[in-house]
Amino acid sequence: MGKPKSLRPFFSFYGGKWRAAPRYPTPRYDTVIEPFAGSAGYSLRYYDRQVILVERDEKVFGTWDYLLKTSEQEILSLPDLEPGQTVDDLTLCQEARWLIGWWLNKGTASPSKTPSAWMRQGTHDTSYWGLTVRERIASQLQYIRHWKIIHGIYADAPDIEATWFVDPPYQEAGKHYRYGSDQIDYASLAEWCRYWQGQVIVCENVGAEWLPFEPYINIKASESSRGGKVSKEAIWLNDVSKNFASPT
Repeated sequence: MGKPKSLRPFFSFYGGKWRAAPRYPTPRYDTVIEPFAGSAGYSLRYYDRQVILVERDEKVFGTWDYLLKTSEQEILSLPDLEPGQTVDDLTLCQEARWLIGWWLNKGTASPSKTPSAWMRQGTHDTSYWGLTVRERIASQLQYIRHWKIIHGIYADAPDIEATWFVDPPYQEAGKHYRYGSDQIDYASLAEWCRYWQGQVIVCENVGAEWLPFEPYINIKASESSRGGKVSKEAIWLNDVSKNFASPT
């Protein structure tokens, strides 16, 4: 069998762009950088590029760091949760417990410790933690061994020419994250978006003004207890003919 056209998500994250990623511009560079990594939905569509993820949230970073370092055999050996168990009952490293936790309740901003009602009811059981998910993750690890993950903020990304997919917590709707919109200086972020060299794609909701965004697409939000909502997405694309001084 040849390489897959796209990888499936390694975990579900609030506001993830995996489903919508094909509707955004295709990367023009061999390196793709996501300075707000989350579940890296855009990079999963172009996994064979040189991918650099930057993530501030230690739980998201730790999950990716674990995935990039662990073996297929270890993933396959991870246990199911028995009735009444929580991830804290499992004799595993913290990062493995976080990975399992993301699959217990879909589209959350932090890994869960107990299964959601949908998982307990067996609804869409192959979409939650179990053998099918373990096998899928294990089969995909070989394709991300060359990826890199940086624990830090967007300013810690390498200063190189690349395709930048910038999907931060949205200024108005990004309060659900552990490091949400109330902790982002959007004026400073706008400077960095204008500075980064190469192809810069910035996501936001319609109405945001920290860059001159244009309405783009409507997408269904990630699965969650608040699922079914439609997000009115806006986009900003840089002018690659301009050079900018480094933000201070």
